[in-house]
Amino acid sequence: MSAYDVIVIGGGHNGLVAAAYLARAGRRVLVLERRDTVGGAAVSEHPFGPDFTVTSLSYVVSLLPADMVRDLRLVEHGYHVYPQGPYFAPRADGRYLALPDDPAERHREISRFSARDADAYERWDTWLSHLGRLVGPLLHEIPPKLGSKRPLDLAAQAGLASRLRHVDVRAAVDLTRLFTASIADLVEDRFESDAMRGLLSVSGVIGTWAGPRSPGTGFVTLHHHLDQTGGQQAGWGFPRGGMGGVTQAMAAAARAFGTEIRTGSPVARIDTRGGAVLGVTLADGTELRAPTVITTAHPRISFLELLDRAELPAEFVTDIEAWRSRSGTVKVNFAIDRLPTFTSHPAYAPEVHGGTIVLADSLEEIERSFTEAAAGSPATLPFADVCIPSVLDPTLAPEGKHVVSAFTQWVPHTYAGAPHTAELEAYADRLVARLETVAPGFTDSVIGRQVIGPHTMEQEYGLVGGNIFHGELTPGQMFHGRPAAGYADLRTPIRGLYQAGSATHGGGGVTGIPGRNVVKQIMRDRRRRP
Repeated sequence: MSAYDVIVIGGGHNGLVAAAYLARAGRRVLVLERRDTVGGAAVSEHPFGPDFTVTSLSYVVSLLPADMVRDLRLVEHGYHVYPQGPYFAPRADGRYLALPDDPAERHREISRFSARDADAYERWDTWLSHLGRLVGPLLHEIPPKLGSKRPLDLAAQAGLASRLRHVDVRAAVDLTRLFTASIADLVEDRFESDAMRGLLSVSGVIGTWAGPRSPGTGFVTLHHHLDQTGGQQAGWGFPRGGMGGVTQAMAAAARAFGTEIRTGSPVARIDTRGGAVLGVTLADGTELRAPTVITTAHPRISFLELLDRAELPAEFVTDIEAWRSRSGTVKVNFAIDRLPTFTSHPAYAPEVHGGTIVLADSLEEIERSFTEAAAGSPATLPFADVCIPSVLDPTLAPEGKHVVSAFTQWVPHTYAGAPHTAELEAYADRLVARLETVAPGFTDSVIGRQVIGPHTMEQEYGLVGGNIFHGELTPGQMFHGRPAAGYADLRTPIRGLYQAGSATHGGGGVTGIPGRNVVKQIMRDRRRRP
């Protein structure tokens, strides 16, 4: 029986960040990862052989804080990000819509569809960036227990009110509407062209079991504009070596500070006694002891599988049972023997091939795809976020060849319950056909294809329901409601047991913020302990 100061369940990005900070503070830390490699959903793998490196699920880095990169010396451990190019949306009618970084050029591009939309986009971007600057810093705050009358909780609530002093009357109303509105409400009021409405709707539904007309999808759009520094919003980019390059750097940093990491070590049970955590028992029967345990697994795994429900308050169990974690996303990865040539933009351009290639002609088309999946059928015309990271990172594929990442939606969320292999292959065929429409010859360029549906996401990567956020980003599942009433502060009903997965506040995307915030809470609790 081995003793540690802290045991971390899960070797994804949040678990590795928490371990690194704790080890840096002098704690003896053990990370336990079920799979044979660390990384969780941010992992690089080789489905097409050793010469091709594919980011299986998560495909871009965005909200990872710059000060975290410095704290953990990630650059020293190989962390490097190539800035991602702008949006490029090739259309079935042979045209394309692009949103270049240069404002004047962007205005010209949008004006080809609507001069009114070109003017409106600058106001839209300014408005979202302003709200993102107000909300972004809250990611780093541990949510107070709203409604609690305990003195410490009241002080935390007062502190939150103080930090919101920069929110004026206009912004308060705008944020309220944004958190409850659909992305369709927002874009249809401001834009008239199908091209702009379709492109902007994607950021409101990406990774979400909701169509653009569903309430709450406005916030998912804001999530992409969050600014954590008071300066510019976080830049999006492709990490060298794929997303596994990020988590491998985190693992190296954690080890450098003294963390022990064990892969191929699934946890069977979180052990408790008298309402306090004792440690964990592995699937092979090994018992490991620590007064502090952090779980980064999905809430249903952490609290309904690794713990006996009888040890938890009934209301807490009810909240976890009701936690929404649906998804209809399908990740399709390709190996290709040449770059696609787009009908609308036949010349190679880094800002095109190295950007975000969006397949979505209109908002109505996206809504129709969701409606089909909600009714039980995979989308006839899947929309997709497509990236070709090997354009910028030559380590990912042999010279002249490339890897393509397509994050697509939707299939029925019930696909998480079974493989549905034939249906997913047919769905991927329709995606290829759509790519062929805008880039003739793409079909013949494919030399490898990997289709990852909700069932594989759940069984292999621990994403219950296939949800990349460990829980839907809806108003009722945000901030103090994430993931259960009274436990958004990263604590749990078991003393010494903490949570820091993507289902906690600050999660959603590869941010590492829950991992760092849980360390703040642990240190705070240790100082308060007699």
